[in-house]
Amino acid sequence: MAVTTFEGVVEKGQIRLPPTIHLPDSTKVYVVIPSVDVEPTIYVGSPRLVHPEQAVDFQKVVIKE
Repeated sequence: MAVTTFEGVVEKGQIRLPPTIHLPDSTKVYVVIPSVDVEPTIYVGSPRLVHPEQAVDFQKVVIKE
C-alpha cells in the first residue's frame, strides 16, 4: 500500500486540499490531525435481546395508586 501525504485545512466543516490536488471519486483517504484536542463523544448503547420474542418478559405494568 502506497501512501502520499497532502496538507489541507478545514473550512466550514469541509476538508480543503490545495487546488492542484485532484482525487478521483471514492478515493480512500485517512485524516491525521496533529496537536488538536477533540472532545470525546459519549455513546450510550441500548441492550439487544438475542431472542427478540423474549421482549414480552420485559413489559412494564403501570399501577395507579
